[in-house]
Amino acid sequence: MDEYVLRIPEESARALKLPPEAAGAEVLLAAAVKFFEVGRLSSGAAATLAGISRALFLTKLDEYGVPTFRLAEKELREDLARA
Repeated sequence: MDEYVLRIPEESARALKLPPEAAGAEVLLAAAVKFFEVGRLSSGAAATLAGISRALFLTKLDEYGVPTFRLAEKELREDLARA
């Protein structure tokens, strides 16, 4: 596993209103959610990045306003036609 050091400015850490030990996990989760949202990571890979289970990751998406499932318009129309 690769290890990276992330420096968070004090004012940013204070704005998050999290203790220092929780700030790192929050930043990882936010990054994982964004990578999932833009299609760079699958939900499983994003969950691994965040250090949580896939099921928990999927429930966290709502807190960030990210849909759990993404359907293209064509897929949505096909699903509606089959319903």
